[in-house]
Amino acid sequence: MPTLTQVTTTPLGFSPSPITDDEAGAMFRAALNLFRQWGVTDDQAAILLDVPPRTFARWKADRAPGRLGRDGKARLSYLMGIHKSLRIIFREAQRGYDWIKAPNSIFAGRSALEVMLGGELSDLTRVRHYLDAERGGW
Repeated sequence: MPTLTQVTTTPLGFSPSPITDDEAGAMFRAALNLFRQWGVTDDQAAILLDVPPRTFARWKADRAPGRLGRDGKARLSYLMGIHKSLRIIFREAQRGYDWIKAPNSIFAGRSALEVMLGGELSDLTRVRHYLDAERGGW
């Protein structure tokens, strides 16, 4: 019987490094501005970041998140990616901000925000992947 050899590869030599706490803090501050542009309430923001509303309120007041694990950092990264894709797709920023709350047939008539408010990381992933495919960046 032949011996199997495990081969570890990284696509195109790319190996992402973990998001640092400083990077997460910068993304959090950017997310606060994004939430304002999207018209997201503090309770909705807490759902998007998967933190209790009181925790989000404290982080917002401090303009800095507390300790974020991989899931929290991934959520911020997806939100930034969604914003980036919308800025590429729509020339006028306001159209992208408005798109978040507009009903969309791709989401069975729900808005992207409604999908993301499902609260799971996969809900943010779904919106991000859709936008990445739309802009031809996937």
